[in-house]
Amino acid sequence: MAYNVQVDVDKCNGDGECVDMCPVSVYEMQSGKSSPVNAGDCLGCESCVEACPTGAITIEEA
Repeated sequence: MAYNVQVDVDKCNGDGECVDMCPVSVYEMQSGKSSPVNAGDCLGCESCVEACPTGAITIEEA
């Protein structure tokens, strides 16, 4: 199953919680914001969504 991973950079506070929580390293910090650089590896577990305090991350089935 493939997933569309999006980060709303306007909502992202740059705390890096999603980077730390993701079991397959989907995210990297770029210019102080989270970026889903390996979105194709997403498992759809939504641990990043739960960890994000600002609700900046959305994951949908592709």
